[in-house]
Amino acid sequence: MDQRYEVYALADRHFYETPDRLSAGARRAAPLYEAARRAVPTGWDAARVGDWLNLTPLGPEGAAAPGPAQGWKIHASATRANAERIAGIVWDYCVPRRIPFKFVPGPHLLHLRNTKYAARDSSGKFVTLYPADEEQLHCVLRELGKLLEGFEGPYILTDLRWGEGPLYVRYGAFARTFVVDERGSLVPAVRDGAGQLVPDRRAPSFQVPHWVTLPPFLAPMLAARNTTTVGELPYRIEKALHFSNGGGVYAGTDTRDGSRVVLKEGRPHAGLASDGADAIARLEREKQALEQVAGTGVVPEVRDWFTLGDHRFLVLDFLAGRPLNSCLAERHPLLTPDPDPRDVAEYTAWALKIYGGVERAVHAVHARGIVFNDLHVFNIMVAPDEESVSLLDFEAAAPVTEQGRQVVAHPGFFAPPDRTGIDVDRYALACLRIALFLPVTTLFVVDRGKAAHLAEVIAGQFPDVPWEFLEEAVTEITRDTKSPAAAPRSFVEPGDWPFSRDSMVKAILASATPDRDDRLFPGDITQFSDGGGLGLAHGAAGVLYALDAVGAERYEEGERWLLARTAPAPRGTPLGLYDGLAGVAHVLDRLGHRQRALDLVESILAERWQNLSSDLHGGLAGLGLVLGALADTTGEPELRTRAAEAADLLVQRLAEPLPDTRRRRRAGLLRGASGPALFLLRQYERTGEARLLDAARVALRRDLDCCARRENGSLEVDEGWRTLPYLGEGSAGIGLVLDDLVARLADTDEELEQARTGILSAATCRFYVQPGLLQGRAGLILHVARTTTPGASRERLADQIAGLGWLSMSYQGQLAFPGHQMMRLSMDLGTGTAGCLLALGAALDSGTGAHLPFLPPLGRPPQRGSAS
Repeated sequence: MDQRYEVYALADRHFYETPDRLSAGARRAAPLYEAARRAVPTGWDAARVGDWLNLTPLGPEGAAAPGPAQGWKIHASATRANAERIAGIVWDYCVPRRIPFKFVPGPHLLHLRNTKYAARDSSGKFVTLYPADEEQLHCVLRELGKLLEGFEGPYILTDLRWGEGPLYVRYGAFARTFVVDERGSLVPAVRDGAGQLVPDRRAPSFQVPHWVTLPPFLAPMLAARNTTTVGELPYRIEKALHFSNGGGVYAGTDTRDGSRVVLKEGRPHAGLASDGADAIARLEREKQALEQVAGTGVVPEVRDWFTLGDHRFLVLDFLAGRPLNSCLAERHPLLTPDPDPRDVAEYTAWALKIYGGVERAVHAVHARGIVFNDLHVFNIMVAPDEESVSLLDFEAAAPVTEQGRQVVAHPGFFAPPDRTGIDVDRYALACLRIALFLPVTTLFVVDRGKAAHLAEVIAGQFPDVPWEFLEEAVTEITRDTKSPAAAPRSFVEPGDWPFSRDSMVKAILASATPDRDDRLFPGDITQFSDGGGLGLAHGAAGVLYALDAVGAERYEEGERWLLARTAPAPRGTPLGLYDGLAGVAHVLDRLGHRQRALDLVESILAERWQNLSSDLHGGLAGLGLVLGALADTTGEPELRTRAAEAADLLVQRLAEPLPDTRRRRRAGLLRGASGPALFLLRQYERTGEARLLDAARVALRRDLDCCARRENGSLEVDEGWRTLPYLGEGSAGIGLVLDDLVARLADTDEELEQARTGILSAATCRFYVQPGLLQGRAGLILHVARTTTPGASRERLADQIAGLGWLSMSYQGQLAFPGHQMMRLSMDLGTGTAGCLLALGAALDSGTGAHLPFLPPLGRPPQRGSAS
């Protein structure tokens, strides 16, 4: 579970949204600080940027006063109790001295920055000050540090603490500047000692850039930071199991008796729950709850409780076994194209037995007067006997008598606000009944009424599951259901083309927000990063591309929006095909806006584009494809030259030895070598140069070398801890380009044909967790519809399209699909409804020739003379 998505699910019931757009009611419940309501001082400018309020002194002509672009910045942390006062003190200090600063303007935004799964590199930062030089830095630390003496706040992991108060320092950029890093991505930058732009590293640990000298007055602070060690503990920490903003979880050994233990760490004022409890308070709750249910045999026993520095540690006995989610991933019988009925029956019996054990464990906890409050598949440990279960992670546990609501929960088991006390666990148990067979209960966050549909699917796929078992779960999940589940629902099946097309188009257009600057269509949280609202994968360009590809009526207001937002594009917008300007240029050219496309490409070529990564997503392969296509349609020799240069660079890189690194190479269409292979194939078609075809073959073999064959014969990208079949970073994307390569080879070989067969198998399993194009079933539908691999039958394709319907949702009564992590709907190409629309168009409407950019149907030339 990617915990970043939870914060973006707070402000809107249907779509991922930035938390600063909380509803008016939520804002009234969490008002702005007094300092944020003050009038802007004369000679100053105030601007909201994301969840910051920036205050900048102006020069004599009304522009921002000149200042350094980088240097030592000061951060202040704060708690809910003292943030109001700290904001006022900082304002009163900075304004008379004309020191630029910014702060988080309201308590709801401060809380979100300090929650358990908030980003660790930004957690705790409440105020930022920008001193003019080291002399002012020292002065501010001394003077403001005195004013804030005795104030508490969470420790800022990226920074060096000043004294014992809430002030911290870090060297970094003041102004927004960007550079292409060693991985080929556009990232925030600073200038090094030679004046060259280099990445501004923001890891959750204090680091001094190698060209910067630590000011002498900070040296004692660095020495103090390094004094706390674990050397004197009676425990040997051997492995970090998990990190969150509240602290780490570590596996270790008790050196006194050699027994295995787990150490859970709590940081003060960090890792906040919804009730404001910090990680230490939650750890204390866990200790008390575990002691109350000790001896039941269904929880780990408490071994120790101590403080190190200002962090608290709870030591527990280590429980052998595996979390239930891992067992599901290994055992689930629908993760194969043709499940054996005996395997389905055997799995059903095991799952029902596991459920019975969990239910008994929860009842045992209730009998001791404790509500678990956080039951989900990650918090259930299955013993090595594969039958016995234990419950883990009691940080949210509470006495039954309190009748409280949940304060921390997995989204797929998150009880409605009307459930309190034991009813919270009853709701989670009902979700578990569904999740054991279809682990997609996160959909209930959007619509609890989906439970009835999933129960019907389970009954069809697992005939031995008693209907009463499912019916009771649906009744519990949907009881007292009000507006979310009562919303109008679409009964259009994805395979019912063109009605499904028309319904998805209506849903997409109904979601559009042309009045907003940051995004046109709601989609993945990536769209809220620099330039994300524009691009092909998650922005406006991708949705407009899909609408055009399936023959929908042009959305001219959306085209005007994209034209307006690229005149010019925001600073820091990435340069690539799927993440940035190259993809926008390709779509605008396809829609007839050629001059804007050429302008965008010109801006890309003004950057150090040769340093981009090799991949298709944001690198040379994607850019080269766009350059080559524009050269074909415009005849511009400069574009043709640059496309050839990009191809030469990729051929050179492929000829170099692979780096000797412990980190696994990324593979797949977007991030692996298949993207360069695709570009080299298209260049080969233009030039006939055999070296390009040879290089494409080398590139594809590199990706195939990163694949593993599963027991059922499926070939998937091996990431070490999981294998992936998907289009974006899995084997299906490799298969798309492999099909093109085989079609152009004079002689193929058995190894490539076996790879194609294995990839088809991976793309035709019975169950996939998500619907999206790049990381879900829609991408597999596109591959099955396009491939010429023997066995890619219409029946296989129909099964996949029907399976996509398992995850269908409704938006304003029209057909829509959830995005990544499935906590909200998405309309974008990469994760949401537009991607499903494109895949279904490719599968069901041969007349449109719908396809991914630069991957037209096999045997069909690119359309519209644009090599699209």
